Amino acid sequence: MADANWYVVHTYSGYENKVKANIEKTIENRHLEDEILEVRVPMQDVMEVKNGVRKNVQKKMFPGYVLINMVMNDDTWYVVRNTRGVTGFVGPGSKPVPLSEIEMKPLGIKVENVTVDFAEGDTISVIAGVWKDTVGVVQRMDYGKQTATINVELFGRETPVEIGFSDVRRMN
Repeated sequence: MADANWYVVHTYSGYENKVKANIEKTIENRHLEDEILEVRVPMQDVMEVKNGVRKNVQKKMFPGYVLINMVMNDDTWYVVRNTRGVTGFVGPGSKPVPLSEIEMKPLGIKVENVTVDFAEGDTISVIAGVWKDTVGVVQRMDYGKQTATINVELFGRETPVEIGFSDVRRMN
């Protein structure tokens, strides 16, 4: 399988979250989870003053654009390009150009590869964060977000929880 890269997609202004939701739904329906890894609308915290009241709000860093971490091939290109609200990939002509590591750094996207000593089905212990000292079985691994999804018991029910790779340790 080819390596995944980050690409920028141009959308109608104000449709970024709708495009993100539509692409994620298509990924699920067409089972493209291994080819389109992550869809992101970069946000930033901004201090806004309205009627003399200071308020911290989230604003889109790049209105009209969505970032997609994907393996570029004819299928993925077609799915993204033909999503309602998408006007095209950013790049010369119709050829999408992946973002370089230098361009991704200010966006807070991690590029380094993380190796972990656990996999789906392994029992792990949470060593940091809200779920510290919780033990669970890994249900899903997301290397793009660097998270593992485990089931924990909450109010007498099994509930899936996303935990960062750095916050867990494999049980022996």
